Amino acid sequence: MTDATSLFRLNKFISDTGFCSRREADKLIESGQVKVNGQVAVVGTKVSADDRVEVAGKPLKNKPRRVYLAYHKPVGITCTTELHVKGNIVDAVQYPERIFPIGRLDKESEGLIFLTNDGDIVNKILRAGNAHDKEYVVTVDKPIHDHFLKKMAAGVPILETVTLPCQVTQKSRQTFNIVLRQGLNRQIRRMTEYLGFNVTKLKRVRIMNVRLAGLAPGQWRELTPAEMAELEAMLLTSSKTEEASKLGGGAYQYEE
Repeated sequence: MTDATSLFRLNKFISDTGFCSRREADKLIESGQVKVNGQVAVVGTKVSADDRVEVAGKPLKNKPRRVYLAYHKPVGITCTTELHVKGNIVDAVQYPERIFPIGRLDKESEGLIFLTNDGDIVNKILRAGNAHDKEYVVTVDKPIHDHFLKKMAAGVPILETVTLPCQVTQKSRQTFNIVLRQGLNRQIRRMTEYLGFNVTKLKRVRIMNVRLAGLAPGQWRELTPAEMAELEAMLLTSSKTEEASKLGGGAYQYEE
């Protein structure tokens, strides 16, 4: 008898092979195009690695190895998997397997972003309640003063809330570092605009334990075994459920 712990929801099983997303898999199941061991499947069916799954009459390929990439997204690239969008991140990276970004950076921003084929790690990193560090270097349109730094660090009213306290350090006359554990929509740009400044350059230089250093714009690399080990250790206490989202006060995080 198959151990219950080795069973997977059919939509996840299909998605993990890289065939399509879970949502798309549900549509295929609902339309009767998916069979498990020769029988037409229904949404919610659970399968094991020993089951034979067919989509539109063709057996699924074996589950691919997990891929974790660090990419230096240039300005002008859009963090979407929709291939009809000009300058989408999938075409920019040109990885030979199906991967997708974890979170996002605005088109006019640059810096570190992860891409993967592992949906579980996406949920753990992005749920708002998990509060993982993201570090940015930001340049604004006029000289920075102490009041600006203190207000940014203490919290700024945007989007009908007040941003959480964060670490802010001045680097030069018009440039500062900021470490966020929150991810509201266009958060840094909205915070600076509230205080009378405009962002002229925004670069993400770190996500959790992984740094951008060494990657030129447009370059990517696989995360090292040491980086993955540390990342997984940091994620051990992270939730991948809706509860983390509720604790964080919202759904999936934005990334700046």
